[in-house]
Amino acid sequence: MNFNNVRYERSFGTSSQLPPSTMPEISFAGRSNVGKSSLINRLFNRKALAKVSGTPGKTSTINFFEAGDVRFVDLPGYGYAKVSKSEKGRWSELIEGYFNQDRDFLLVLSLIDIRHPAQPLDESMIAFLQDAELPFAVVLTKADKLTPNKQRQQKAAITRQLDLGPDVPIVVTSSEKGIGIDELRKLVSAEVRNA
Repeated sequence: MNFNNVRYERSFGTSSQLPPSTMPEISFAGRSNVGKSSLINRLFNRKALAKVSGTPGKTSTINFFEAGDVRFVDLPGYGYAKVSKSEKGRWSELIEGYFNQDRDFLLVLSLIDIRHPAQPLDESMIAFLQDAELPFAVVLTKADKLTPNKQRQQKAAITRQLDLGPDVPIVVTSSEKGIGIDELRKLVSAEVRNA
């Protein structure tokens, strides 16, 4: 898969606006300060494909990107405290609305900050993906903030905490330093090949 050949398509503010699924979709889900936009930009070698902001919670729409025969879906970050209840409700509707549709879910990349235990909302997302039997992988972000030894410890602790089986891929990454980006590209490419 050519990660340099990607283009922004459209953004949607409510799930009812979402177009039908016409190709396999790989989606990014995670808390609003987990570094989702930075990871997407690093994955595709682009500085501003996904908008990075100093303020968490800026992704308030579902953003679609197309790369060859697969679509990448950037979901709004969840759990940011400093937005209104109505805005939180809209984000929640967007995320749930997306997953409740009949779409070609190829892989959900569930992003979790490696520096901390998985938060309750992370646990809820993983439980939802398991219950819905959706294919997913866990992507641990911000690994450059920890020593390699601490990265291994945190990866093991989060794996235990979320009760992840051996069939769930877990990739340790850093958008800042490029840690794990090649491994993530390999994982995505393998899913696309097998689609």
